[in-house]
Amino acid sequence: MSRNVRRLTAANWEGARVEVSFQGVVATVKSGHDGGFEVNLRPPEGKRFTVGTGEAEAKVAGAGAKAPVEVIPDTAPLLVVSDFDDTVAVTNVTSPVKLVESALLKDSDTQAVVPGMAAFYGCLKSPSPPAFALVSGSPVQYLPRIRTFLSRHGFPAGFGVYLRDIGPGTLSGYKQPAIRRLLQQFSQPVVLVGDSGEKDPEVYAQIRDEFPGRVKAIYIRDAGRTEDAKRFKDMVLFKESEDAAVHAASAGLADAACVAAAFPKAVPVVAPAGATVKQTPP
Repeated sequence: MSRNVRRLTAANWEGARVEVSFQGVVATVKSGHDGGFEVNLRPPEGKRFTVGTGEAEAKVAGAGAKAPVEVIPDTAPLLVVSDFDDTVAVTNVTSPVKLVESALLKDSDTQAVVPGMAAFYGCLKSPSPPAFALVSGSPVQYLPRIRTFLSRHGFPAGFGVYLRDIGPGTLSGYKQPAIRRLLQQFSQPVVLVGDSGEKDPEVYAQIRDEFPGRVKAIYIRDAGRTEDAKRFKDMVLFKESEDAAVHAASAGLADAACVAAAFPKAVPVVAPAGATVKQTPP
């Protein structure tokens, strides 16, 4: 709890002069009112940044830090945008008491992972691995915690992480701007993954309407509040990760051999109407 409280109560440094460097390109920016800053770097004339995971360095007076940066290849077949709480990590958002317990009394080494989600994401490759972005309402102060959680549980490397700056103005509508910007920056087809506990179905439906033809599938993990079936129109509502993986394989979004190896009990069967169902051997 002490670690989490220190993260959440850390003082903001407004107006700090920050020097950011990446693959030989350097820029200087100032931090905003929340202590955060943003920089857009372009490679030198006639050159391109090296594809894959690189390292950026940020420096201020008396301090410095390094962070991974993922340069996405033009050949990436998909952009996968994922939620965090109750999508890949068990947070129990629908239970206020359990939510507070998770937020304050858990960390990357104790927070439970949703079984099979790392394997599902690892199989999303057709024919090559996609780009991954995590857009979550978790506070931006939890970035180290979330990065460590993803690595600890074997999620694909290279996640871009977009978290919320907690404040009165970010109680709602904080995901749409981040997802819109991603879809504007990258031209790949998109897969959206979230859960039913809060507003992911509504947010993703809005994004699908705003970007016709871009969203190839929406996967929603059943985390409760599923009584209204209209929330999940033209989406895949799943209880077990293997169900989402089998559907993705049938839709050509995941590698079928990878899914069969990761979920050996899940055997995809094509029903007469063309719908894919799961058959579990005895």
